[in-house]
Amino acid sequence: MSPARQPPLVTGISPNEGAPWTKVTIRGENLGTGANDLIGLSICGHNCLLTAEWMSASKIVCRVGPAKDDKGEIIVTTKSGGHGTSTVSFKLLKPERIGILDQSAVWVDELNYYDMRTDRNKGISPLSLRPANPLGIDIDKGKVPLKDLENMFPSMSGDFTSENFSATWYLIENHSSTSFEQLRAAVGNLKKQASKKNEGSLAYVKGGLSTFFEAQDALAAIHQKLESDGTEKVEGSMTQRLENVLNRASETADTLFQEVLGRKDKADSTRNALNVLQRFKFLFNLPLNIERNIQKGDYDVVINDYEKAKSLFGNTEVPVFKKVYSEVETRIEALRKLLLDKLLETPSTLHDQKRYIRYLSDLHAPGDPAWQCIVAQHKWILQLMQNCKEDYIKEQKGTHTLGGVSLELDRSSALNRISLSAPVKRGGSFQTPKDDCEFVEKLSDVVISQLPNFWKLWISYVNGSLFSETGEKSGQVEKLKKNARQRQNDFKGMIEEVTRRLVQLVRGALLPSSLTEQQLRQYGGWDTKTPLSGVWLTQVIHTVRLSHEALSALEIPNDLLQVIQDLLQDLRVHCLLTTLQHTEEDVKRLAEKEDWVVDNEGITSLPAQFEQCMVQMLQSLKEPMECKPGEINIFNLDVVQDKACEQCVSIMKVFIKCLEHLSTKEQHLLIILSNCQYLERHTFLNLAEHLEKNGFTTAEKIIRVSIEALRQLDEYLFETYIEKKSDPIVGSLEPGIYAGYFDWKDCLPPTGVRSYLKEALVSIISVHAEVFTVSKELVSRVISKITEAVAEEMSRLMQCVSSFSKNGALQARLEICALQDAIEPYLTTESLTSFKQALEALPQLQSGADKKLLEELQNKFKSTMKLQLNCFKPASFQPVKR
Repeated sequence: MSPARQPPLVTGISPNEGAPWTKVTIRGENLGTGANDLIGLSICGHNCLLTAEWMSASKIVCRVGPAKDDKGEIIVTTKSGGHGTSTVSFKLLKPERIGILDQSAVWVDELNYYDMRTDRNKGISPLSLRPANPLGIDIDKGKVPLKDLENMFPSMSGDFTSENFSATWYLIENHSSTSFEQLRAAVGNLKKQASKKNEGSLAYVKGGLSTFFEAQDALAAIHQKLESDGTEKVEGSMTQRLENVLNRASETADTLFQEVLGRKDKADSTRNALNVLQRFKFLFNLPLNIERNIQKGDYDVVINDYEKAKSLFGNTEVPVFKKVYSEVETRIEALRKLLLDKLLETPSTLHDQKRYIRYLSDLHAPGDPAWQCIVAQHKWILQLMQNCKEDYIKEQKGTHTLGGVSLELDRSSALNRISLSAPVKRGGSFQTPKDDCEFVEKLSDVVISQLPNFWKLWISYVNGSLFSETGEKSGQVEKLKKNARQRQNDFKGMIEEVTRRLVQLVRGALLPSSLTEQQLRQYGGWDTKTPLSGVWLTQVIHTVRLSHEALSALEIPNDLLQVIQDLLQDLRVHCLLTTLQHTEEDVKRLAEKEDWVVDNEGITSLPAQFEQCMVQMLQSLKEPMECKPGEINIFNLDVVQDKACEQCVSIMKVFIKCLEHLSTKEQHLLIILSNCQYLERHTFLNLAEHLEKNGFTTAEKIIRVSIEALRQLDEYLFETYIEKKSDPIVGSLEPGIYAGYFDWKDCLPPTGVRSYLKEALVSIISVHAEVFTVSKELVSRVISKITEAVAEEMSRLMQCVSSFSKNGALQARLEICALQDAIEPYLTTESLTSFKQALEALPQLQSGADKKLLEELQNKFKSTMKLQLNCFKPASFQPVKR
């Protein structure tokens, strides 16, 4: 036998107060072993066992009944523990008064309400029994006259029981000076009232469950009373007899009026059919109306009619309505297909695309038409670009067509700022410079005329503006916007493919070496025999830059446009190197323009022509080398620096080679020497400034290497000229000295300078005159070098003499001193050394008479050769005026 359990003990109740039928949770100890063990539960003296729900030995949930006591204990009784006790109490609150229009689960005494409703003198309507203040805040009657309110709100009313109730009227009339915070509180009150009403009838059923059971018991008692009223005889109960009487009466009536009623039923059915046709003629006429409106293009009307029919008959079970509605659906499905076909047609405008997408969205088309349109548009753009290239490859004349779309360059398009540098007519042969340039223009025009609408279509797709924002479709719109966000990477790939295709097609035409063999097969195929010049490449760069600006203006991310920037960089490098190559070819032809006309400075027009050629080259490079936003200075690239430097040095060396080629004739040698001198001192230095100003970072190196090469040529030409001029003079000295069997050991006393020396001086003067005629700046350099050779030869000849007689020594000293004095302005360290060595080889003068004789003979020489010797004086270095 199991031990006796402890009696139940209630230690808590939540909530601890409330109106009747409040749901409470009771907690305690030993509250029963199960639902069957619980045999009693009272709160404030009222039995609540009927609504009790046993949860565990420590928890019971129930509803408080309509107890009479305001406050009382909670007593639990179980089979196992008996009558329990409670340490807590529950406070019963008085219920709110229930209006005649409010739901209630308990019986309400309606006496007072009945009296009020039947009091005809007062004329109070049931609706007027609603709360006079629905907002639950103090009413503050305004001062706006009633007539003004009626004028402001025609056909409206401030009475909230009216069908034409105007909330604005009510607020102006009753709350014109109420604060915003009070109105906020009023909104809270309204929400509470609404939530209270929305609890539904189930709450009232649960709350008044005992009432329903009492009514069931009463009905059962009445039924039992009827069954046992002692009238059960052969004829049956009282109700059965009554049923038989009624059935006989019905049959008699049917017999009498069957024909009349039949005609009436037929007339009624016909009338009802006509009423149905008249009432629902919208539905019955809808299939034909849809066909007509589709033919007229009134898609908005079709969509509105379809939405109306769908809301009215979408879920109908009436067979005739279902049949007609299925016809409507069939036509709408055909319309969906038609609109989708129109949407995917190319070419089309952004306006049409948006329109068709909205129509398909309104018609709940399956799939995602907007994305289908984006995919189709992407393929169309790529095909246009490929067709543009193939069209030019085919060497067609006249208008080029791309898939039926004319590609005559539209000057009102996004490329309308581009103008060709020079008018070049299309010839029969392909790949004239204009063809390349025009191809890039038209290709760019295809991209920047198509891509903006493509990009705007995507933006509208992402932000949902493509779809109708109606309440019924808001969920659908959110779903489509979510789809769009998930496809961002796919769309990014599309933009990348378009820009990459643009770049590769341009590379295939202009930079084939930058593509792989596989890419060349797809994007190449051009005849590259006549590459573009720097001028045309500049035009191409201008076009590509415009395209980049147009795409950047769409706010396309820069990383998607980087391939265009890379193309621009390569084009700029290619333009630079091509221009330098063409300049080199131009410089090669400068030799043909040499006219050998020498100006006052001793130079021809060749240095100026060379400088002009280089300056024009730098000016033509100014635009392509200029750094636009986002571009880099290509001269900062090591490879470009090296190639540009190498090419510039090559240009300089080509020009120096031209000079060397021109110097093959002796009469031109001196002019070329003069030009070389001018180039080193002026032209090359000017070019260094121009190169540096135009961004050539290696300008100093270019000029340094060029000057070194120029100096080598100058040195070679100078040595050649000196050799040609000095050899005859030096070679005439020895024969002249020993002419007539002259002997230093056995000669007569000197009577003057001998002829050989005079002839040598005249030869030097002849060279002086020749050089002076071309360039006075070269005179000192040439004459000094010739005097060095003459002085060296005289020194050698003197040192070769074994011995001198007195007269021979005087003769030799006279001639050496006369020569030294004559060419004194042009003596160099080497010349002075040679003359010193020559004099040291002679015996010294012993007597004053010898010195006096030597002086007299020198003066005599200077006097007789005065005119000739004046040529050697610095004062005679005057420019020849022409």
